[in-house]
Parts: sequence; C-alpha cells; structure tokens
Amino acid sequence: MFDQILDLVKEHLSNNPEVADKIPEDKKEEVHKEIADHITNGIKNHAETQGGIGGLLSSLQNTVASGGAITSAIEGGLVGTLTNKLGLSPAVSGAIAAAIPGILQKFAHKANDPNDPSITKDSISNSLSNITGGLGKLFG
Repeated sequence: MFDQILDLVKEHLSNNPEVADKIPEDKKEEVHKEIADHITNGIKNHAETQGGIGGLLSSLQNTVASGGAITSAIEGGLVGTLTNKLGLSPAVSGAIAAAIPGILQKFAHKANDPNDPSITKDSISNSLSNITGGLGKLFG
C-alpha cells in the first residue's frame, strides 16, 4: 500500500506545480516519502475506528474535503515533520500539507473503483494486516 500511496503523492504533486515548485529539488524524494508515510500511518491508525475498510473509505470520501479527523491528523503531523526533520519553512510545509485532501480523495476513489486494480479493498486489508497483525481480521 505504501508504494501505491507514494505513486499517488508523486502524481498529485507533479500535477500541482504551485506546490511542487516550492519543494527544493534535493528534498523532493524525501518529501514524497514523508507524505506517503504519514498517509499510510493515518490510514492504519484510523481504519480500526472507522468500522473497517468500507467505513474508512466512506469517511475519507465524506470528510476529506471538509477537514475530517483523518485529514487533520495527517496534515498536522506532516507539517511538523517537514519543518523540523527536513528543514522546510512552515509556509512551504503548509502548502504541501494542503495537498493531502486531494491525495486522500484519489486514494478513496481508486479503492472504490472496480475498474482500477492499483488500490483495492483487499490490498488495503492485506497491507494493514501485515502492518498491524490482527487488524486485518476486521476487514473480512
């Protein structure tokens, strides 16, 4: 799942030049990985509380644009990491974090699209069960 999210991050930012241009060239790969890591962990942390994969995806689609709990948690942690760990300015980190809702919407759309095999509910479930052990049982 991480690799699929990383691909979504790279695609989304490359299609958003006003954000992509703010990322220093020598830090792009690190920034992409940090974003993907925060999204992956955010999904993992919220999947259990949302009633499984279906509830999580529904929650993402319904609340991501309005700044739901998942989005806010990911954005907040990401700004701190990009600023403190990678040395980006708070303005640049904030601009990058503002791209999170669009990335999460793409993730949820792909997972719910039966014609797009890149991210599926089963692949999410398998990934989460590998990460968390027993959590995968929730998604049966």
